[in-house]
Amino acid sequence: MCRIRFFLMCSLLGASLLLPVDYYNESDLPTRREYSMDAFTISNITRGSNKLWVHFSCLWCISFYALFLLHKEYKEILVIRLQQMKELRHRADQFTVLVRQVPLCPEHNTRGCAVDHFFSKHHRFSYHSHQMLYDGRDLEYLLGKQKKLKKELEDKRHTEILSNGSQEHKQISTSEEKLREITHMIYHLQSETMLREKELPVAFVTFKSRRNAALAAQTQQHSNPLELITEMAPEPRDVSWRNLAIPQKILPLNKIGVILAAALLTIFFAIPVTAVQGIAKYEKLKKWFPPAMAIEFIPGLSSVVTGYLPSAILKGFMYIIPFAMLGLAYLGGSISNSKEEIKACNMVFYFLMGNVFFLSLISGSLLDEIGEYLTHPRDIPSHLAAAVSAQAEFFMTYILTDGLSGFSLEILQLGLILFDIIRSYTYGRGKERTPYLFSFPYFRVIPTVSLSIMIGMIYAVVAPLMLPFLVGYFCLGYIVYFNQMEDVYETTYDTCGRFWPFIHHYIFVSIILMQITMVGLFGLKSKPSAAIATVPLILITIAYNEYCKIRFLPSFKHFPIQTAVEIDEEDEKNGEMETHYVDAATAYNRHQPCLERVSSAESPTNLSQPLLGTDSI
Repeated sequence: MCRIRFFLMCSLLGASLLLPVDYYNESDLPTRREYSMDAFTISNITRGSNKLWVHFSCLWCISFYALFLLHKEYKEILVIRLQQMKELRHRADQFTVLVRQVPLCPEHNTRGCAVDHFFSKHHRFSYHSHQMLYDGRDLEYLLGKQKKLKKELEDKRHTEILSNGSQEHKQISTSEEKLREITHMIYHLQSETMLREKELPVAFVTFKSRRNAALAAQTQQHSNPLELITEMAPEPRDVSWRNLAIPQKILPLNKIGVILAAALLTIFFAIPVTAVQGIAKYEKLKKWFPPAMAIEFIPGLSSVVTGYLPSAILKGFMYIIPFAMLGLAYLGGSISNSKEEIKACNMVFYFLMGNVFFLSLISGSLLDEIGEYLTHPRDIPSHLAAAVSAQAEFFMTYILTDGLSGFSLEILQLGLILFDIIRSYTYGRGKERTPYLFSFPYFRVIPTVSLSIMIGMIYAVVAPLMLPFLVGYFCLGYIVYFNQMEDVYETTYDTCGRFWPFIHHYIFVSIILMQITMVGLFGLKSKPSAAIATVPLILITIAYNEYCKIRFLPSFKHFPIQTAVEIDEEDEKNGEMETHYVDAATAYNRHQPCLERVSSAESPTNLSQPLLGTDSI
């Protein structure tokens, strides 16, 4: 809602001050086009005109209002986050610490023993228990094979009832024998002795209070900082089990590889983006593709091809990028699904900022422009300002395209409909349909909306005519995504607002870009005094961002001890403390894929009892 209020205020300011100043002014352009977008932008202002001080004043007003709203929302979201943590006091992650790089016990040569000895000694009164992580790839394979055999056995029994044939009875007996063997193997591999051999240097340590868990997570445990590395555990359903199995020493290489892959994808994607921008400029389109001159003979087609078509093509390209970045984030070794999505958000945002915004601004030869920026870095603000002013129409069309087509596709869920049709006619043909729900695609929605915020902020002073469209865009988006989160998407994990600091950072980058652009525009308009007077505004914005990092960010990264103690006192008052930490002691084993329990009730009725029970696990 703060974005709607911000752009609504900017729209009122633009309509009452900036638009009249921009339009009723003798431009220094060779030919003033009365019905062109340029007549309503800062491009229409004469060089050296004192009317530029109106834009300067609006820039300061908009910047301070944006900072005020950011501070207000940061504070409100922090309060909501702490309140949410109190309401979710039953969650296992509030009592649990993730411990990585667990050494071997010198006496028993096991890692679980080392965890128990260390925390029993150094956290004697607060340590409760631990749960080790196991290399369960073979177990996961057997569990998957068992489920597949059970499904086949059910189908064969159904066929036998319909046909009453002896051949089906033999096949059922064979399948039951295979299922019995696999079940026995699973019980054997899930025994305590076998699991001890598969221990990984990762453990979930449960404490008797949230306060002690928070203290253990935020302090160095071992004299060697590379051993017994602690942090608050993600909630069980948010854990990325496969990534936890990646050795700690390999993680830096994974992260470097992901950064390089994302950078290469961003660079090579410049080719289709540049081609799309060529369509937007009709003169270049005729030069590159001479048959395009034929569209001049069809009334209105030229406007569609150079106006709407580039934005639609660009939007189509952008649809696949978030999924590619999410795959790269998965390879980065994050310990939870939420952290993977946060990394994907960062990569997608900077990808969109580089390829959709900056590349769309570059005109002419891409290599020539980049070379010009590298040889004359001081001219970057003026180049950016000139490009921003020239591309106002394209970005207005982009916002309209994103609002009309993007939100429509979000409501229709066209991708899932196509997936279901393909599945029903290919590998899922003839199978019973099961309902499937997906979590909210933060990695796709947050960067896209943040890009729209960036475009709106940069053009708030340059082209205020764009702002009413952004107000409509965010109002429509609020309605659509509120409905989707309430009635369509499933909540697979709850981070208690950990995405907000990254959204705050994206908006901060947008404000800085708006101010740098205006410095360049004041320079181009021969108003150096206004350009110099804008520099303190940039410094104030940077200082404000550093203040937010100190004031708010730590409370999003850590579990505040004060909040932990308050929740503990409430639990002790209600007599629920022991119930909660005892439940936390087994929560992660219940969700660990390789420790899925196989009871005799799940097996066919004529199966014998398994060789080993699971009481020892």
